[in-house]
Amino acid sequence: MTVSPTRPARTEPDASTEEPAPTSPVPASPVPASPLPASTAQVLVEVKDATVTLGGRTIWSELNATVAAGEFVAVLGPNGVGKSTLLKAVLGLLPITGGWIRLLGRPAGQANHAVGYLPQRRGFEPSLRIRGVDVVRLGVDGDRWGLPLPGRRSRAAAVRVRELVGLVGASEYAHRPIGQLSGGEQQRLLIAQALARQPRLLLLDEPMDSLDLPNQAGVAALISGICRSQGVAVMMVAHDVNPILPYLDRVIYLGRGGVATGPPREVITSATLAALYGTPIEVLTTTDGRLVVVGQPAAPAHHPDRHPGH
Repeated sequence: MTVSPTRPARTEPDASTEEPAPTSPVPASPVPASPLPASTAQVLVEVKDATVTLGGRTIWSELNATVAAGEFVAVLGPNGVGKSTLLKAVLGLLPITGGWIRLLGRPAGQANHAVGYLPQRRGFEPSLRIRGVDVVRLGVDGDRWGLPLPGRRSRAAAVRVRELVGLVGASEYAHRPIGQLSGGEQQRLLIAQALARQPRLLLLDEPMDSLDLPNQAGVAALISGICRSQGVAVMMVAHDVNPILPYLDRVIYLGRGGVATGPPREVITSATLAALYGTPIEVLTTTDGRLVVVGQPAAPAHHPDRHPGH
């Protein structure tokens, strides 16, 4: 476990919806595989002594973390400590004021073609008629505009969309208007879109926000399955660790009391989380050996980082 002190600010900058260009398609027939240990797997993301300061406020400082190929890594902590900021810094969308960040061995922002990015979810209007498959097709087509023309490219794209829809288990409802789907169904299709061009790294910003518990469990299992079967590294922002805890390889915990990174069982302890949150936190072990975090502050209904000026 790595623990470092910091004085993060209490507010986070606006969530950006800018997305980097994804890459080539994922394999049609995933082959189950276990991720290599971080010591032997290729390191995709390296964060070394990184500091971000915005508007004269230090969001977080002296952050050290890695994400290796095939790892499922969660970025955790209360609201306003810079979880979304970290994803944007990895993408080079926000500058760092100290240390460095590398993605695939290159400075942040220079390898975004290898990233699938799903920003914070805004939801779809119920009246929106665009179908789920059309949303996925947008990820496949990328920067090609206009109606798809008949031909080999169009047929290949249609096949690709079917593969992605099947991969996320959305075949039964993908042809319905996306505004009429549940939050969990919408999120599966957005994950399919992010996977459209076979990214080596998925950056997911609170993909389970506002979902009920069954859908949280389903999306967590889906993301873990993609991570294992496709060999895609996942770096995911979450507020509540419990739904994803059984699947995690590593955590990056940001708090007003500092930063802690490492394997879940080393970082997720009562003493460490209480220090990060600045309030008593209890970590329990169930009879079957699972960790459960209790006493962490509930997510507020109002997210200041999503509603600037309020």
